[in-house]
Amino acid sequence: MRKIIYFTALMLFTFLSCARKPELPYEVDRFPTPGGREVAITFIKHGSVAVSLGNFEIQVDPVLNQRNFTVDYSVFPKADLILITHEHGDHLDSAAIAMLSQKNTRIILNQKSRDILGAGEVISNGEELQINKQIQLEAVPAYNSTPERSQFHPKGNGNGYLLTLDGFKIYIAGDTEFIPEMENLADREIDVAFLPVNQPYTMTIEQCVQAAEVIRPKILYPYHFSNTPVEQIADSLSGSGIEVRIQAM
Repeated sequence: MRKIIYFTALMLFTFLSCARKPELPYEVDRFPTPGGREVAITFIKHGSVAVSLGNFEIQVDPVLNQRNFTVDYSVFPKADLILITHEHGDHLDSAAIAMLSQKNTRIILNQKSRDILGAGEVISNGEELQINKQIQLEAVPAYNSTPERSQFHPKGNGNGYLLTLDGFKIYIAGDTEFIPEMENLADREIDVAFLPVNQPYTMTIEQCVQAAEVIRPKILYPYHFSNTPVEQIADSLSGSGIEVRIQAM
């Protein structure tokens, strides 16, 4: 009898150990969804972010080498969904995509990224996809609005993404400045927003503050910020009702 109890306990422990996700060497924030599930956001580097809803794994702009930092994607679970905002080398990396892909992985990307990668499903600004019963995806504009910077990210090319996971909304802006189309996000009740802050390619600190005040997410994560003093964003939004969280990205 003791042997049976021991064997049952051992099997249960083994099952729970296998079911538990491995700890990753990156910061993770966790949030409850309106449907009672959990969203986990893993902050990787630069524009690379991982998001999960339960066991559904999403990777955004995975890149192996970011400046002097190398990401070991072998420690991450295989992705169910990979989102690529645009074709620049710090956002599109075929090696990272290959490392994270499995048989049923869906890759969603803009046309120029599809032309380079030779695979994936193209989605354009304004288009929506129902990924599964709990997850919806909408592509939104991402571009440079300052005329002398328009060559970096021309209008109509790249995507930002609005992810709705069991009712929890995450806006990942991609490479963009503060643009008029962000007004369309003002009434979307966004829970978390990722806004890029580095010049001359994306937003200034002032533009990021403007964008946040228009979009009004509950939580703002500045990202893609290089050496930008993003602490100034938190100072500027103090008392606004927007919580600014700064991660080591």
